[in-house]
Amino acid sequence: MKVYIDTYGCTFNKADAQIMGGILQENQIDLVDAPEMADVIIVNTCYVKLPTENKVVYKIQQLQKNFPDKKIIVSGCMVEIDPEKLEKVAPNCSWIGPHQLNKTADVVNETYCGNVIRESGFSKESKVGVPKVSDGSLIHIIQIAEGCLGACTFCCTRFARGPLNSYPIKDIVAEAKKAIDDGAVEIQLTAQDTAAFGHDSGEKLSDLIKEVANLNGEFRVRVGMMHPKNILNNVDEIIDAIKHPNVYNFIHLPVQTGSNKVLSEMRRGHTLDQYIDIVSKFKSEIPDLTLAVDIIVGYPTESDEDFQLTVDLLRNIKPSLIHLSKYQHRKGAISSSLKEIPHEIMKKRSKDLSKIKTEITEEENKELVGSIQNAVVVEVGSKGGFIAKTDSYIPVIVDDVNLGDFIKVKITDATATYLKGDVVSK
Repeated sequence: MKVYIDTYGCTFNKADAQIMGGILQENQIDLVDAPEMADVIIVNTCYVKLPTENKVVYKIQQLQKNFPDKKIIVSGCMVEIDPEKLEKVAPNCSWIGPHQLNKTADVVNETYCGNVIRESGFSKESKVGVPKVSDGSLIHIIQIAEGCLGACTFCCTRFARGPLNSYPIKDIVAEAKKAIDDGAVEIQLTAQDTAAFGHDSGEKLSDLIKEVANLNGEFRVRVGMMHPKNILNNVDEIIDAIKHPNVYNFIHLPVQTGSNKVLSEMRRGHTLDQYIDIVSKFKSEIPDLTLAVDIIVGYPTESDEDFQLTVDLLRNIKPSLIHLSKYQHRKGAISSSLKEIPHEIMKKRSKDLSKIKTEITEEENKELVGSIQNAVVVEVGSKGGFIAKTDSYIPVIVDDVNLGDFIKVKITDATATYLKGDVVSK
């Protein structure tokens, strides 16, 4: 039997797909690179934004139309968030919920035999140290926790991932050690909110980062998204952990809006002053920090004044990476009961912020032209060359290197999204 897995969404979802693949391989089921080659197709869905929902729904419909003789299984967040729509879109498909990955082989086998099997619901089963399929990448993803402590009004992902379930540090470190021994040069610690790690188990994110970073070998650690409210009492220790030479000088700290009023209405659980204080501490202690932020444009209660406060915030903190999303209602989210702001206003605000985003990030990157940066080569570029990541996790396009090389590179050019450079030494 041959299975093709098509995955959408975040790093965490990509790791879920690797687990499904690993379980299938352990059960002597072959993985293939195209749906045409498969007997069974798994669509691993993301549901965080409306455009992604539309994309996965279209893909499921097209697969059913183009491959009527093949068996299709839907996995990922859509299974838990919107089973009603999934039933309409794919009435004859099997399902695997994100907490039921250990049943992947059983569902695939039963589905291949013509049965419709649907496994959903929550569990506390660990996703650390389980079989994972390798795609040959030198980047290894480790899920450190699933679920969150948030109650954000705009979010539907929490309905799929459930309450916080942190995995033991010793298990995470063991998986990281094996990955490094097997040749990984980048360890990505991921969760819906890495800052929530240990709030349920009594362990600490800062301890986890240090234990992984202190492993033997040449590698870097990337820490995934942190909710500001969950590091308020542990800022200094997390800064100390990220200062470790094996950890990228990088934090992903979503703020969503520059308005205290809207922050409160979003139920974010922190104030603007608290957010700015966290950022100031990080930048003071780690001068070459790369700060990534998320902004939601046009939340239903966002006024012109609120939007201007967001503009002011971005110009003040000057993030190196800005992820913009136009607000859209999501299934089950509290804010979906509110009236959306007019489309034209949303469009204009998004266009204005996109322009500001490019100005800020291009200015930040151009300041690096002429500098010498340490970097590690992590992947082949889609348009030629190789992509290396600096110690600050900024991508640099380089030539004449090998995957896994640790290099020094002179930055020769910069855009709003990446750098270009010449290798000085390996």
